[in-house]
Amino acid sequence: MPELPEVQALVDFLSSRLLGEEPRVVTGVELASIAVLKTYAPPPDALVGLPVTSVWRHGKFLDLECEGVHLVFHLARAGWLRWSEALPEKPIRPGRSPIALRVRFDDSSGFDLTEAGTKKSLAVYVVEDPQAVPRVASLGPDPLADEFTLEVFTALLRRKRAQIKGVLRDQGVIAGIGNAYSDEILHVARLSPFALTTSLDDATIARLYDAMRETLSGAVAAAKDRPAAELKDAKRAGMRVHGRTGESCPVCGDVVREVSFADSSLQYCATCQTGGHPLADRRMSRLLK
Repeated sequence: MPELPEVQALVDFLSSRLLGEEPRVVTGVELASIAVLKTYAPPPDALVGLPVTSVWRHGKFLDLECEGVHLVFHLARAGWLRWSEALPEKPIRPGRSPIALRVRFDDSSGFDLTEAGTKKSLAVYVVEDPQAVPRVASLGPDPLADEFTLEVFTALLRRKRAQIKGVLRDQGVIAGIGNAYSDEILHVARLSPFALTTSLDDATIARLYDAMRETLSGAVAAAKDRPAAELKDAKRAGMRVHGRTGESCPVCGDVVREVSFADSSLQYCATCQTGGHPLADRRMSRLLK
């Protein structure tokens, strides 16, 4: 799933191609999957004929604004944006490919929103205000925003007793962090994913805050200026522990371990994060802190 760094890279990528002295104009919006469209007014055709005026990110949501009409989309677990400098002239046909939506511009360029697999979660909205998208309106603060200070972060963690990995992934608490970067942040911070917020002292919270900002800003910098087609591989290549079960921890050399859940898994280093104690499988026993 694309997270904050990859979505920001897509924003930068689209901005470089669509904005400028003569911004690109939308010439077509082709919907190949009705299921991905979550709004009905204004219709997707409302974008046609309008120039792109800005490209934004709201957490993991990407927002293409065209003179007050917003195309907002969330790529979910298996969705992606595929850019083409010259799209095929032939319209897409529903059900014939993984393409869910195609957007065309006046220089023949454009992009497809695709989704692999059978579980379809890609979501597209056409709205006049991105706050009309419920999941955008409920987002927490952006972790890289200047106003997201250590004091703000501390106050968020003090609100309730919860496992820290779940807090980092909760979009209503902090916007943009998912399964992969929460693993990475906790590894840098030397914290168990199952540590409780109420167990963290001020020094530990400060260490976690620094790890979060450094990990995300570093990933954003690494993704910057990369073509959209390269972002997935670049993300995987930059991971320290996430997705690296059985490999060596780059810090201490211990084996990277995994805890599996029904539809996801997390990776961690026992030496760096849990005092050398492997975590129990959450499906079978209680948490180890």
